[in-house]
Amino acid sequence: MISLFHTNTPNDQGSCATRLAIALGIFIVGVIAVAFVIIPVATMNSGIVSVVDGLLCTPEETTDQAESSGYAEDSIPENYLEIYKEVGEDKGIPWNLLAGVGQVESKHGRWDGPGITEGHNDWGAAGPMQFGALDGSAAGNSWGGEPIMDVEDRPEEGYGQDGNDDGVVNVYDPADAIPAAADYLIAHGAKDDMRQAVFGYNHAWWYVDDVMEWADTYAEGDFDTSSSIETAVNCEVNEDGEPIAQAPDELTQAVVDWAMDQRGKPYIWGGTGPTGFDCSGLLFKAYESIGVSIPRVSQDQWNFGPEIPAGEEQPGDLVFFDVQRSGEPPGPGHVGMVIGDGLMVEAWCTDCGPIATREYDDPSRADITGFTRPLEHPDVKAQL
Repeated sequence: MISLFHTNTPNDQGSCATRLAIALGIFIVGVIAVAFVIIPVATMNSGIVSVVDGLLCTPEETTDQAESSGYAEDSIPENYLEIYKEVGEDKGIPWNLLAGVGQVESKHGRWDGPGITEGHNDWGAAGPMQFGALDGSAAGNSWGGEPIMDVEDRPEEGYGQDGNDDGVVNVYDPADAIPAAADYLIAHGAKDDMRQAVFGYNHAWWYVDDVMEWADTYAEGDFDTSSSIETAVNCEVNEDGEPIAQAPDELTQAVVDWAMDQRGKPYIWGGTGPTGFDCSGLLFKAYESIGVSIPRVSQDQWNFGPEIPAGEEQPGDLVFFDVQRSGEPPGPGHVGMVIGDGLMVEAWCTDCGPIATREYDDPSRADITGFTRPLEHPDVKAQL
């Protein structure tokens, strides 16, 4: 959970092509950062209706647990394998995903580095699942309380728990640490978007890839966590069961429908279709589909306007995010299309999954710069 060895990673707030002549001169700078945990604002419970980014589609079904591969049986310690499977079944998330986290964090408790079986590492992480367990450390204290404490001494904050009912909450005991890790992943959206939840465990996309690769290795046959992505790509109703993306007039509806039809296609930096798009390219082509020309890049789209007050946005409007990068033109570097119900359709970033519907007023995202309504621009009205 607390790994400092980051490689080059994309900005998790999205990435848009800007003026291509400028963009050709931009390079990505590797960032070394401490990945630390965040106290969640909500938890998920199994057996309820599945709601993803404000979308309601089908009742949530029991998570299918993968069979363990021969490699998993041979390489994972027997007690850890048993706990991973029991916790996965109990919590409703893939056991092999938990095993992937355990392997990357501590080799299932067998890594001989500091903080695995006692004490902390240099950043305050402890135990086989590497929870932050030291107040005031870089990792913080997501475990809550002391690394080892009696159940009655456990504070309300944190994920520490007595998974084996022995009366002790012990970060070094896999029977306690593994269910705590499962709860952490669930609280960070594992039942909605597994990759994003693993990213929340350690803020590095290389880490996500490593965990997923191990999860796939431990599973017998194919391992798929795409159901949440399929929801965001295919869902057509909101949490009240009503159709989403309903525009106020036929012309705007045509723009919205065109953008929604691109869901499932990949994010391609600088892309304007037809196989993939970047964020501003998607919207540029959506308006072009009705014979309207708007600026190509997000910064110019923002300046094009006209601006709409927050709270008055409607389907077809553009929502801009305060994402700025060195070497880019001034202005918001990410944009999506409002489709109603607090949702947008967007091309987010290379590692963020395909074009899909997501919430725009999400605390985990960059701040919103504002909204615009291109169809109210005099130039656009003249074109129509």
